[in-house]
Amino acid sequence: MDIALYVLAALLIVGGLVGAVLPVLPGIPMIFGGIWLVAAVDGYRHLGLWWLLIIGALGTLGVIVDFVAGTLGAKRVGASQRALWGAAVGTLLGMFFGIPGLLFGPFLGALAGELASGTSVLRSAHVGIGTWLGLLCGTLVKLVLSFVMIGLFGAAMLFG
Repeated sequence: MDIALYVLAALLIVGGLVGAVLPVLPGIPMIFGGIWLVAAVDGYRHLGLWWLLIIGALGTLGVIVDFVAGTLGAKRVGASQRALWGAAVGTLLGMFFGIPGLLFGPFLGALAGELASGTSVLRSAHVGIGTWLGLLCGTLVKLVLSFVMIGLFGAAMLFG
């Protein structure tokens, strides 16, 4: 039974790495779930409370970055308050439309919000692109944090 649980944990971790790039899967929670499963099967001998708290804190940071990256990208290019709200709403609504929704939802939300505030189409497109670049940077940060979580997990298993 332990072997099956270790295989499931490995699948969760690998699937989580895929999910760190593809917005369809909850990457970081899957990685943390896989790590926690290994710790539980191992009886928390190598991966104790402090390791799990540190890895969990990194995972929480990654999830937060994932949710606010598009909005921060819009803010960075000087978006209006309506564009920031539009980016946030576009991110939330985009989750219901799969990969295209997650890729274009924040862009379209920021674009619509900036247009609603009375700015030009060119300026609104600029804000939308800033939002999209924020999403790309957020994905990069999420991927790096995913590898750091896995690296800490490996260190704990080897040296813990």
